[in-house]
Amino acid sequence: MVTKNPKVVGVEILKKNGLNVDKLVKQLITNASVEFTAYYYFTNLRMHCTGMEGEGIKGIIEDARLEDLSHFESCIERIFQLGGSLPNDAQAFTKMSGCEFLQLPKNPTDIKAILEKCLKAEQGAIVNWDIVCKMTYNKDPATYDIAKDILMEEIEHESWFLELLYGRPSGHMRRKFSGERPHTQKHSRALG
Repeated sequence: MVTKNPKVVGVEILKKNGLNVDKLVKQLITNASVEFTAYYYFTNLRMHCTGMEGEGIKGIIEDARLEDLSHFESCIERIFQLGGSLPNDAQAFTKMSGCEFLQLPKNPTDIKAILEKCLKAEQGAIVNWDIVCKMTYNKDPATYDIAKDILMEEIEHESWFLELLYGRPSGHMRRKFSGERPHTQKHSRALG
């Protein structure tokens, strides 16, 4: 017989550690929304990188795009383990991301404007994952591990776009393959 409210030791321990699990789940769902929506918009932005300059930019956006999909995948399992779920309404889910700014610029092939949008998205993601790191540090090692790995990739993405926009060296080494996910591949098996 299935009980309506089973005892979930994994959640009870986190609460004893002082973690507000409901608040964490809400933040994880928001972050999942941001990552999913960024993946969608980066797909569209990448397609509008045209010409000689655009060809090189496509590869950088592709790396960030596929890693953002990995970030989405990486936190889904944890949301459900903590008793949460994704909204059934996909439109409401994407709206909660606040990523409407990622739509194509007025001139849809303006590489600089596309890069500025990508940079802003990565900087927002850094803030969001830092929140989760602070919430879970020394309270929830499983979620902290996911969040710190995503945060590391988001910081790398920011440095790539800063380099492209401002000539600021990033130490960027190209990924071996698009979607390599050096930090989050252990959390996201869906991408192979």
